Amino acid sequence: MTLALLGYLTVIVFLVVISSKKVSPLVTIVVVPTIFGLIGGFGMETFKFALDGVKGVASTFSMILFAVLYFSIMVAVGLFDPMMDKILSMVKGDPVKIMVGASLMAAIVSCGGDGSTTFLVTCTAMVPIFNKLKMNKLYLACVIIMQNTILNLLPWGGPMARVVSVLNVDAGQLTAMMAPAMALGILYSLGVAYYLGVKERKRLGISNLGIDISELKVEVSPEELALKRPKLFWVNLIVTLVVVAVLLLGMIPATMCFAVGTMIALTINFPNIKEQRSVINQNASEIMNVVIMVVGAGVLMGVLNGTGMSDAIGKSLVSLMPASMSKYFGLVIAFISAPGTVALSNDAFYYGVMPVLSHTAIAYGFTELQIAFASMIGQAFHQLSPLVAAIYLLIELTDINLDKYQKYTFLWFCGLFVIYLVCGIFSGNLILA
Repeated sequence: MTLALLGYLTVIVFLVVISSKKVSPLVTIVVVPTIFGLIGGFGMETFKFALDGVKGVASTFSMILFAVLYFSIMVAVGLFDPMMDKILSMVKGDPVKIMVGASLMAAIVSCGGDGSTTFLVTCTAMVPIFNKLKMNKLYLACVIIMQNTILNLLPWGGPMARVVSVLNVDAGQLTAMMAPAMALGILYSLGVAYYLGVKERKRLGISNLGIDISELKVEVSPEELALKRPKLFWVNLIVTLVVVAVLLLGMIPATMCFAVGTMIALTINFPNIKEQRSVINQNASEIMNVVIMVVGAGVLMGVLNGTGMSDAIGKSLVSLMPASMSKYFGLVIAFISAPGTVALSNDAFYYGVMPVLSHTAIAYGFTELQIAFASMIGQAFHQLSPLVAAIYLLIELTDINLDKYQKYTFLWFCGLFVIYLVCGIFSGNLILA
């Protein structure tokens, strides 16, 4: 059996098993490559390759660990609360302000990196307003999901965690590459919110809400209230801005950026060691779920690379593509990533498909960072996928159905995809000179 064939079989079996949802992703990502490594005759060396792969993603899972913990702390201490309260107080009864306010609120909460939290917090605040004014809640779902889609590309979000672990690139550098496209995407989303608000204003006019804004705030438990640090708002804001700036400027590795930021945040907000342990324990399960999957990705990549299967697959694909088209392979990856991240889960696409595409792109002269950028572009459509569990919470909270949600938001997501593509082309990340 040739290495290329063995590699293709590994990828195909991995995709089939993980898509069946009958075996957990972690078990699939570790067991499948190990079995095929043994089938290929690599014996006990297979486990050495796997360990080498885990070592290769050490910086990635440590970065994710500290990044998720840092923003969990900021959410817990209430860094984003005043901003959200301000938005609620400003929207009043104007549909334009309400739509833009909902979009801004979704963007702020999405910085924490969790879609379900974004949907729950934003809808809890905004649905009563939409019901009161009889505004279209499909529009609400649209503006929320668009902002969440964009902010999910931050280093502590799921897509980038998978990309950096597969391609072994620095999260800070990739974020800096993505920043212009994300910034334009956020402005585009706010523009969509404004447009939809104008439509609703023409239909409904401006009304007196007659709602106590305090009633719209999300209720917090006594335990959560005890963690709030309103007096340290400006300190936490400055620390967060510095952390993000250092990350984007690439002054220090992303792992150390978030590690230092986390230590500062813990010390400032929770000087008591017991409180520090409590905050860490509260977020331990969420952190470990992500970190364990990255370790599993290390096993997959370690076996594919160590056995030579990845190189063999790459060479076989290169032989099939005309040399004249090689400079456009970044565009090929971008267009494949669109249906790929909708039809497949992020785990299946980035851990199963991207290793194959990346080795081909490298053979054509693309860098790992350029490949990572190209693979992220399809995320513009990812939240149309019925495989994304969090969107079912959103459609339940806004009282719409999945089919209606997908049909309406698709066109707006196309605009986001075009923005990403244009930024990639003009930056030289999708087409080689």
